[in-house]
Amino acid sequence: MMRTIFALIIFVFVSGYSYGQGEGDVKYTPDFRFNDGIFVSFDQVRQNSPIPKARIVTSADYNARDFFVQVFENDNIYYYDAMGIRQELDIGNIWGYSRNGILYAQLQQNFHRITFVGKLAHFVADITTYDRRYYGSPYSNYNSYYSPYSYNNYYNPYYSPYSSSTVSRSEMVQYIIDFETGKRLEYNVKNVEIALMKDPELHLEFVTLSRKKQKQMMFLYLRKYNEKNPLYLPKN
Repeated sequence: MMRTIFALIIFVFVSGYSYGQGEGDVKYTPDFRFNDGIFVSFDQVRQNSPIPKARIVTSADYNARDFFVQVFENDNIYYYDAMGIRQELDIGNIWGYSRNGILYAQLQQNFHRITFVGKLAHFVADITTYDRRYYGSPYSNYNSYYSPYSYNNYYNPYYSPYSSSTVSRSEMVQYIIDFETGKRLEYNVKNVEIALMKDPELHLEFVTLSRKKQKQMMFLYLRKYNEKNPLYLPKN
């Protein structure tokens, strides 16, 4: 009985250790090219197995440089699965795509190039944020437009002296992608430290740095991590 349990533990350990390093997998280098197509899930990215362009139902020119841009102009796309059955897919449910071997990830219905691929990947996205602004508060110059003695204001039980509006703005935000889990994290000192925990030696180095040095050397430690813990992916 003990021998069976021990064998099971060894099997689980080896299976977990070899994840992403299956037969035929290759070590990622900058020369690696992802297969062109649409990735519905991150698991498809890990398997380098997108929906090929040839299976996508579209009027766009398959050889056009902006093929994917044209495809994503619609709310839904249609494609034929491996069984030849026509499927419908909401654009919002797509993880990303690959064009000319380069990976793009979707965020806020826009696609952003993954510029640094590894066990810990990195990319920059143009994100839209929304701020709620209130007018008529004691801290606003707009307060002068409201008079508490106004006849209409006094007798309207639903009137509020404070009004608001939503203002949108774009900003560049950096992200990390953990290629073992697919989890996406904002690129900051705290999240880099968490990501490095999988390598105790590098994690210890990083946490012993001053806060200033940590901010300056975040990307260096991402590189160090990827060099010590290479990413393996299926061949094209």
